[in-house]
Amino acid sequence: MTERLDGNGAVTARALPPDGRKRGPRPAEAPASKEDLGVIQAPKGAFDPGRDSIDEEALIAEFEAEKPARHLSGKPALIVQVLGVALSLFALYWVFNPMPTQFYLPAFLMLGLSLTFLVYRGWGRSERARESGRADNPHAVDWVLAIISIVPFMYIISDWDGFFRRAIIPTYLDLIMGTIAILLVLEACRRTVGILVPAVVLFFFAYAYFGPYFPDPFQTSPFGWIRLVGHNVMGTQGIFGVPTEVAATYIILFTIYGAVLGASGATKFFIDLSFSAFGQSRSGPGRTVTMAGFLLGTVSGSGVATTVTLGGISWPLLRKAGYPKEHGGAVLAAAGIGAIMSPPTLGAAAFIIAALLNVSYLEVLIWATIPTLLYYLGIILAIEMDARRFKTKPVEFEAKPVGRLLLRFGYHFSSLAAIVVFMAMGMTPFRAVVYATALAFVLSFFDRESWMTPKRIWDALATGATGALSVIPVMAAAGLIVGVMTLTGLGLKLANIIVDFAGGSLFLTALFSAISVILLGLAVPVTASFIISWVIIGPALQDVGVPAFAAAMFIFYYSVLSEVSPPTALSPFAASAITGGKPIPTMWLTWRYTLSAFLVPFIFVLSGPGIGLLMQGGFLTVLLALAVSAVAVAALAVATGGWIIGPASWLERAVIGLGSLPLLVMEPMYLAIGAAMVAAGLLLHVVRTKRHANSVAAPEAAR
Repeated sequence: MTERLDGNGAVTARALPPDGRKRGPRPAEAPASKEDLGVIQAPKGAFDPGRDSIDEEALIAEFEAEKPARHLSGKPALIVQVLGVALSLFALYWVFNPMPTQFYLPAFLMLGLSLTFLVYRGWGRSERARESGRADNPHAVDWVLAIISIVPFMYIISDWDGFFRRAIIPTYLDLIMGTIAILLVLEACRRTVGILVPAVVLFFFAYAYFGPYFPDPFQTSPFGWIRLVGHNVMGTQGIFGVPTEVAATYIILFTIYGAVLGASGATKFFIDLSFSAFGQSRSGPGRTVTMAGFLLGTVSGSGVATTVTLGGISWPLLRKAGYPKEHGGAVLAAAGIGAIMSPPTLGAAAFIIAALLNVSYLEVLIWATIPTLLYYLGIILAIEMDARRFKTKPVEFEAKPVGRLLLRFGYHFSSLAAIVVFMAMGMTPFRAVVYATALAFVLSFFDRESWMTPKRIWDALATGATGALSVIPVMAAAGLIVGVMTLTGLGLKLANIIVDFAGGSLFLTALFSAISVILLGLAVPVTASFIISWVIIGPALQDVGVPAFAAAMFIFYYSVLSEVSPPTALSPFAASAITGGKPIPTMWLTWRYTLSAFLVPFIFVLSGPGIGLLMQGGFLTVLLALAVSAVAVAALAVATGGWIIGPASWLERAVIGLGSLPLLVMEPMYLAIGAAMVAAGLLLHVVRTKRHANSVAAPEAAR
């Protein structure tokens, strides 16, 4: 397979004839086959032989509902761009000219929902339509819904003060407009993330309406439609609650920043830097993917998008190094999922943590730093073991030295650092990210190929808005769920049930909470999973003594890890479409790569010193928590990876793996037990390895 340099030194694969059939021997410089490229299972349209590339947008549209699924063209594309630019400019205007929330949020939702109906399909596209090559533009129903979306929110805006004052005694027209707003949110949510989230909302509405008919302890007073609309549309909860406010402030601004940063050439630089730093050692390909995933995650915040971006560039490198298809896909997916927890952007749920706990977003970034590093530590250790087990080999290619790349393009890091610096100086996160966006814009002129021309500025503003569209209706729908829970008191009832079922045990409460969040995350997106879990599980954890910030981060990490939990992990499925591997084995291997990360959240809830992982409790506490957690992650990586200084036996893996569990409770007795078990497993391995080496060396010496 031949490779060519792209940009500053990144390696991309050359495509092969579209039939993908096996051929006889071919010259070394012949183009690689479609099967070699690893896209034989990609959805139709994902591979374009004429372009010699993987169509990343088609893969993202197939495996993640958080990206526009339509490929618009002509006047509809122009209209969507105009509305997207208007939404971005409106959000930027709000930063420097704040307006009442009751005015800003309805106006924001009006534009957001109208755009959603134009960008997302209401139903799947037929095979015949795909093959015909017809434009994938909105239908008449989509245009009608986009126009109808203006009506209720314009009604609210025209008399926003009076509308919200009438929440207790709404007029008939208020009820009609409120009902239309709820239906529009549910339909937009169905288009972006599927039927399940709207179904959950309808279930909660049914629960509130038919509360007296539910058995104890779930029985509640009945709430009529007037009360439900008044609370969820005409109040500061429900549609216009904290989730929607987060979407209209944090999320839209960070998606604009990510679009500008990508247009300025930062994405290409991050990938090139990763290839230059690690690409040419035996375990270099795996390290390269991991580092690139972390760097891309700082501006992406999307697991599937990062996985696909990495896969299109890095899979040929992994394959040539000797990675099997399923293992290569697992490395890609594990690195991509880390995007949701990588500072400084994290995922949407992190913004909600800041809003719910009324803390600076900078604090959330600080809390997230060490757990994110431990997540990638587990992946790196698994990669090192696989490199030895598969006997992978270095892949040679030309690339610019790291130092030269950093000197020439290292300025791309400055806007990321600027976000943290500006917030540390006391700026709001909104102004900090806007100023960082302006800095990325200015820095683009350091490279002639990345100048932010008027067209690139226009495209970035439009992309920033459309990048937030999938989150907007989900946030509004999650607000409806939270509104019903607070109205009926269901959240506290469920929290009490969890605590009672656990018998007041901190460990069992944390265990049941983790299982509940993971199960919920299998059905709904990360953001909605976090919001619902916080209302239910947050109080349960706090009831057994967990600090609010630790409970929030615990729920956040398990909401993210649901992205890799079988059987609905989308990032591994997207990775398997690129590598040509089998989706289910890829999914299980991804879970194995990230398994050690499932331990980390327990550390900062099971004992007081564990909050050191969130950089709380003083320097010594932080240092102790970091050291113990690193040992626990390494021990579990050995148990799942089966390698230390050589292949590890099942007994050694079991002893070391079980030894990682007591380390979760950072109390002296448990630390001693865990350390002793890990040391015993290592000793067994060393003794067995030496005996094996001696038994092999003796016959050699005799000969």
